[in-house]
Amino acid sequence: MFRVSRLTDYATVVMTCIAAHPGDVLSTAQIAEEAHLELPTVSKLLKSLGHAGLVESFRGVNGGYRLARPAQQISLAAIVEAIEGPLGMTECSVGEGQCDRQSQCGVRGSWQRINHVLDNALRSMSLADMLRPAPPTVSTVAFTDLKGRTAS
Repeated sequence: MFRVSRLTDYATVVMTCIAAHPGDVLSTAQIAEEAHLELPTVSKLLKSLGHAGLVESFRGVNGGYRLARPAQQISLAAIVEAIEGPLGMTECSVGEGQCDRQSQCGVRGSWQRINHVLDNALRSMSLADMLRPAPPTVSTVAFTDLKGRTAS
């Protein structure tokens, strides 16, 4: 199963929490409480997100964090990369020379195409998109078979 790490998942939760309060400066404690995450975890994530230029920090009594730019200008890919590093399904998807089998690999091109699709999907999804409720899912889909019969 492919999945993002728990920290990356939590980073998206933290970022959506901050994005839900545009322009506000939220304390680490406020973010942790609203996101239902432990304070040390939130602090660690905010540090990485700050280094990536996704949040800005403010010191002092009224200090805290806010988005460094509008939510619609922050891609999900940027959040994933802030925590995980460069996107890549396989080592050779990240860059040349990462695998000693690269020259004789028959599936490298396919993995690179898959990586490209995933990269585009994550770059096209913004933090603002993450704030919107997901569309309802359809449990069954009606289709017509080759003989023209409708099934579900």
